[in-house]
Amino acid sequence: MTELRQLVLESLRGSTRDFTTGPVGQAIVVLAVPMVVEMSMESLFAVVDVFFVSRISADAVAMVGLTESLLTIVYTVAMALGIGATAVVSRRIGEHDPEGAARGAVQALLLGAVVSATIAVAGAIWVEDWLRLMGATPSMLESSLGYGRVMLIGNATVTLLFLSNAIFRGAGDAAIAMRMLVISNLINIVLDPCLIFGLGPFPEMGVTGAAVATNIGRGIAVLIQIAVLFSGHTRVRARLRHLTVLPQVMWTVCRLSGVGFLQVLIDTSSWIGLVRVISSAGSDALAGYTIGIRIMMFAILPAWGVSNAAATMVGQALGAGDPQRAEQAVWTAGRYNAIFMGMIGVAFFVGSPSLVSWFATDAVVAAHAVDCLRICSVGFVFFAYGLVLTQAFNGAGDTWTPTWLNFICFWLWQIPLAWWLAIVLGWGPRGVYIAMTVAFSTLAVASAFVFRRGGWKTKAV
Repeated sequence: MTELRQLVLESLRGSTRDFTTGPVGQAIVVLAVPMVVEMSMESLFAVVDVFFVSRISADAVAMVGLTESLLTIVYTVAMALGIGATAVVSRRIGEHDPEGAARGAVQALLLGAVVSATIAVAGAIWVEDWLRLMGATPSMLESSLGYGRVMLIGNATVTLLFLSNAIFRGAGDAAIAMRMLVISNLINIVLDPCLIFGLGPFPEMGVTGAAVATNIGRGIAVLIQIAVLFSGHTRVRARLRHLTVLPQVMWTVCRLSGVGFLQVLIDTSSWIGLVRVISSAGSDALAGYTIGIRIMMFAILPAWGVSNAAATMVGQALGAGDPQRAEQAVWTAGRYNAIFMGMIGVAFFVGSPSLVSWFATDAVVAAHAVDCLRICSVGFVFFAYGLVLTQAFNGAGDTWTPTWLNFICFWLWQIPLAWWLAIVLGWGPRGVYIAMTVAFSTLAVASAFVFRRGGWKTKAV
């Protein structure tokens, strides 16, 4: 326990160790702890918003859920750019090429700024049409349209925050990303009730206030991260001279991020299909699903932290010419993740009514949320391994393999199964939750089979 405590303290302070050497288990812990905290902080945004918005109305909660479905395009862009940035930065750091890491990082940030500006313009023009297409009722649009508009226009705060975090994670400076998420969440927690309910000198903005608070918190974190990146005190030392387009480096980032975009789009857009199936059961079912998924994400995003640690280890180990170390890191991270998610799954299965009671006062909405948590928690161990293996492929620069696996498991398998169980057999939302669990488990098994074949070890970045 003393050794573990020392590793945790080292990780939270910010480790200076070389992750291409030394015990693999220790390296995973040092990388994973701040990444787990970081992802917990990211998920806290959603939980805090739903906690306060649920005090307004079911329509407000449902609008948050629909907006989140639209924001999948933003998360897709952010995560895709993060895949490219992590792969390039971690590989260059493993090769002991900090100048190359800095070039890759800045090219990714420039690309992210351009893409997020494009999304902001499109969102400002078409957000109402998009929400209506997703099933928003006139009462939802009348009371809560501002939430969707602010979140889409301010999408740069999501994109650049995810991207900056990916850069620091790839370099092995995960503690920096963690600290920024803590700061931004504290700001969001303070501003959320103030702007939603008009406390003190703040205006009463309703559900729109939640979006404003979230964007302010994330935006401040982004500004601090960029300042740190250019400070010269991290593994990636960006300089003003890097603020120019470098075609070869930009192409590498675009190539990895482009396939990463397709990969994450297949994954996240499948959630839109699931929401469309659930929305046919009414606003109570949709509100229950939204609450259940938000709570579940609070557990899943920390698991992403362990997975991201595996991606960093893979990229740096391959850069150092040690594929055996990369493979050992993946199985070690998978085991840690499975233990963690297994405990969370048991807690959700047993304690979901108590958890849901914090977010839902309506008995029907609460029942739907409990079903979501209990059914999905059954597959958490498989989900844990699937996350690690997917991120391992990405860390190696083998972005096509998880793309095809996502397409097969989520689009050709999960959505048709959800529709068949929910609509044809009449199982309703429970059919959707069963389909989700089956799909995640299938992805884990298929990923493990492909990973053992070892083709990812030879990918150039």
